[in-house]
Amino acid sequence: MSIAVTFITARGDKVEASGSAGDNLLRVGQAAGLPLEGTCEGQMACSTCHVIVADDWFDRLDEPSEEEEDMLDFAAGVRRTSRLSCQVELASELDGLTVAVPADSNDVRRM
Repeated sequence: MSIAVTFITARGDKVEASGSAGDNLLRVGQAAGLPLEGTCEGQMACSTCHVIVADDWFDRLDEPSEEEEDMLDFAAGVRRTSRLSCQVELASELDGLTVAVPADSNDVRRM
């Protein structure tokens, strides 16, 4: 089953993407060409995959770990619904998830 995800860019453009159950949001976003660097490759040693989850979806996600919350302290533009995309695992109940990519997201791999 394909799980639809809508990414909102810093300019307000919508980028539709999809993944499978068990994929993480970082990989889905990168495959869609979004500037989610993920320097640590999902090891929770950076905050370069920071996204802002839409309010109506945030409470549907698993609780962030203490380690993830600590890493979010280093991300610019953090909000109440911020998450590290490498820590959000897709599941069927997340079909239609909407997240925003912060304006300060840069992927140095594309510079």
